[in-house]
Amino acid sequence: MNPGLPTLTPQNTCLMVVGDVMLDRYWYGNTHRISPEAPVPVVHVQQQDERPGGAANVALNIRTLGAHTLLLGTTGLDEEANSLSKKLHDAKIECHFQIIKAPTTTKLRLISQQQQLIRIDFEQSSSTEHLHELLTYFDNLIQKTKLLVLSDYNKGVLRYAPQFIQKARKKNIPVIVDPKGHDFSIYRDATLLTPNKKEFEIIVGPCQTQEILVRKAKELIEQLNLTALLITEGAQGMTLVQKNLPHVHFPAHQHEVFDVTGAGDTVIATLAVAMALGYELEPAVYLSNVAAGIAVTKLGNATITFSELQKKMAMHESIQQGIVNGTELQTQLQSARIRGERIIMTNGCFDILHAGHVTYLNQAKALGDRLIVAVNDDFSVKRLKGSQRPINSLEKRMKVLSALSAVDWVIPFAEDTPERLISSILPDVLVKGGDYCDIKKIPGAACVLEQGGEVKLLHHEKDCSTTALIESLSKITS
Repeated sequence: MNPGLPTLTPQNTCLMVVGDVMLDRYWYGNTHRISPEAPVPVVHVQQQDERPGGAANVALNIRTLGAHTLLLGTTGLDEEANSLSKKLHDAKIECHFQIIKAPTTTKLRLISQQQQLIRIDFEQSSSTEHLHELLTYFDNLIQKTKLLVLSDYNKGVLRYAPQFIQKARKKNIPVIVDPKGHDFSIYRDATLLTPNKKEFEIIVGPCQTQEILVRKAKELIEQLNLTALLITEGAQGMTLVQKNLPHVHFPAHQHEVFDVTGAGDTVIATLAVAMALGYELEPAVYLSNVAAGIAVTKLGNATITFSELQKKMAMHESIQQGIVNGTELQTQLQSARIRGERIIMTNGCFDILHAGHVTYLNQAKALGDRLIVAVNDDFSVKRLKGSQRPINSLEKRMKVLSALSAVDWVIPFAEDTPERLISSILPDVLVKGGDYCDIKKIPGAACVLEQGGEVKLLHHEKDCSTTALIESLSKITS
């Protein structure tokens, strides 16, 4: 099954973005010498550009993906506000701005040879005393919104975050927050927060290992009554931590990186659109991870289209089958699950492959789309079967299994049972041979059933046994 990516139109979904809007200015030029006045490059500016930034860039990303977009924020009464409003109007974004007694936040970036040399900020935090119009806009527009995005750049608008969140949740509207600052309690009851690792560590302290990061994320989810946290980690990818579910790490897609400016906006925009369309969190995050990989190949605040996303997804359609390690398997599983494929898993020693094994694996594969076979390593086989086993090494056993048409992935494990591996994979169906009578005693069965999966028992083919085969060979050679 491959549901593909749906085509968006302004009529089929509407999202609202509330947050700190700004104007991004870019000056491009060449540099060939160092200034005699100071040890800095001299740039001959030859081109200028202006783009929506901050929450406005999030809105533009959502609109570029095809969804009808509402944007609430504040601007000054100045030339920058006029330029920003025109660009957003041209993009067909429905804007509702309150004018305040402060300049429109503007960021000027000087770029030479596709490298950012310096950024100059023109800004002034706004007071919340006169932002009552935003709440009025919000109350009037929330009725037609399917999902709310709060884009916080710590400029003042989202000091009202608790009010926005509570109003949305009362109407069962999901809320995604890109947070800032030292106090995440203002985002209590949101659906999902998307901090980068640095922002997350400001709140919870250093996370030297993935285990510590996940534990502290679970604690923060409980404290703030969230559904999930998505922690972005730059070149290391991103980690999704959900309440009462195993965490999932998404490795970054490898690309030549030109500029990471606005990549976080692309992540939250893609995530929001996917969730608004009904995607579960894990496949929605997978899409946003692919989108981020596209965004960093572009210079400055960049948007991506659904067409670009579809092309990139098509490049990942091919399945890397065969022998895999844990990271490779998780990457392949993410691709398979985004396509709606059903994952089957079984395990065993498979010391001498015989007709019974082949029949059993064919039956297992018939239960779904992709079959994972977990194989005991040599040391665990010795512990289970005795010092004379295995007959064939782990490498040889996996090579033979990977050659079977029914088998998609083969992965080794060192423990006596694959329970830890099963818990990390969480297949849709866990399959075991008929020598088990009680499903509850099957290693890993409990976690699969707890997550809504199935456990199936398949009967072994009669007169097919590795042990019996070895005994027969022993009689022949003696």
